[in-house]
Amino acid sequence: MKRIGSRILVVFLVVSLIAAGLTGCSKSESPADQQPAAQTKFINIATGGTAGTYYPLGGAMAEILNQNIPGVNATAQSTGASAANINMLAEGSVDLALVQNDVAYYALNGVELFKDKKVSGLQGISTLYPETCQIITLTKSGIKSVADFKGKKVAVGAAGSGVEANARQILLAHGLTYDDINPQYLSFAEAANGLKDGNIDAAFVTAGHPTAAIQDLAAQHEITLIPIADDTADKLVAEYPYYTKVTIPANTYPNQKEDTKTLAVQAMLITTDKMDEDTVYQITKAIYSNLDKLASTHSVGKLITIESAAEGMSIPVHPGAAKFFNEKK
Repeated sequence: MKRIGSRILVVFLVVSLIAAGLTGCSKSESPADQQPAAQTKFINIATGGTAGTYYPLGGAMAEILNQNIPGVNATAQSTGASAANINMLAEGSVDLALVQNDVAYYALNGVELFKDKKVSGLQGISTLYPETCQIITLTKSGIKSVADFKGKKVAVGAAGSGVEANARQILLAHGLTYDDINPQYLSFAEAANGLKDGNIDAAFVTAGHPTAAIQDLAAQHEITLIPIADDTADKLVAEYPYYTKVTIPANTYPNQKEDTKTLAVQAMLITTDKMDEDTVYQITKAIYSNLDKLASTHSVGKLITIESAAEGMSIPVHPGAAKFFNEKK
């Protein structure tokens, strides 16, 4: 009996030691085990056509977010630009978008190209830089002003785009409607190719200057930038307060010998009220802490500053962005 009792005691001690060891392991590993698995946060950025300004800037922003916000996987995608981007935000297929301030205003208020299609919940992160209304023709066309567009084939931007709204408003200020021209609904790259091939006579392009599509065109053909006269510009600014008067300096494009007076709207980075405050704060902080990256990506990046981030803001500011900029005051 003593031997059996001794054996039972030994077995009990061994089991107890093993159990204690397992408990010790469990305790030492529990803090790591209790840590939640890091979840990747995907952020899709809607930009514009590959020949425009939004696309390279959106790509640079994606890189900034990936390098500066842990757990973020950001990507930039080519799109139909402002109006298309707002629709993508509304349906939730993208999280951030580059748009014109006038188009954001139209969407939030259900006017112009968003007539009866009001988009609620849009919120701004910041305005970025002036987007110039550039009106281009080949010098050999002989076209000198917008008034000369009557009866001509004119690229007015993609259907339903911000460019198209600008084109319609500028034409109207010159006494013209689409009934007076042969409108061609083309992207920047398509418009440049159309001018090269002689399939169109002129084009509207609203983008930061210099614009890649126009640079490419000007490298092969002598172009003319058509000005908007001061009195016409004043009339447009009075009617549409999101416009500002700007000048495209001489030599912005090859063989451009003179300054060209025209109008501009503002490019914006926007989101919706569905994105949480902390995420937008981190996005805003990352971008405005790495402006050198944007400046090296495109010349308009040099115009993006904290000081100008509220200029032309046409929709409510997201609380996360407001928190960042308030800290910087």
